Amino acid sequence: MAEQRRDPEAEESHLWEGVVATARRTVADGLVVGTSGNVSARVGDLVLVTPSGVPYDRLTPNDITGVDLDGRQVLGTLVPTSELPMHLAVYRTTDARAVVHTHAVHATAVSTLVTELPPIHYMAAAMGGPARVAPYAAYGTDELAENMLSALAGRSGCLLRNHGMITYGATLDQAYDRTAQLEWMCRLWLTASAAPGRAPSLLTEEQMEEAGARLKGYGQRG
Repeated sequence: MAEQRRDPEAEESHLWEGVVATARRTVADGLVVGTSGNVSARVGDLVLVTPSGVPYDRLTPNDITGVDLDGRQVLGTLVPTSELPMHLAVYRTTDARAVVHTHAVHATAVSTLVTELPPIHYMAAAMGGPARVAPYAAYGTDELAENMLSALAGRSGCLLRNHGMITYGATLDQAYDRTAQLEWMCRLWLTASAAPGRAPSLLTEEQMEEAGARLKGYGQRG
């Protein structure tokens, strides 16, 4: 059987389509307003990332934007997102292949109230445990990236104080799903906490550990 050769341009083009589709999905699902979020995906040492300040519905295959792991632009002419330091920090320190950053309303609201999202639901275990809140730093800075990495230790997502949230995964779909789940858990906690005279019940550490063990076997087995 003849050896199949990798076509770098075709692979990059396909991945770019996925990045743009995921970015558009964040808008359609109400996780992003305007151009306030960003999405990236990694293939080898190349990171494809949404550009700064361009509405996602205007992006075309010719707008492909790529950088290396040092942030040097190697594809396209549009300026990469200002949040590039966060994306690159994730790729340099984890096995991530996709990153999603949004300013989702409920996640951002929770980031202003607590230092960690209380364990309101067992799905937090799927992300390594309750999401921590990274201390505030100006957007686009190395300081914010460093704060984010501390909050991500042992987690696949975190909140960013007075800013939003960030998640990562092995695929764009997984990173997006974690974004949606984290926003849902934030909304759940805020809703339950708003009940007059009541406080939501929270899961114990033991319950979270049990959920984490069970979730490892969740889903279809090929």
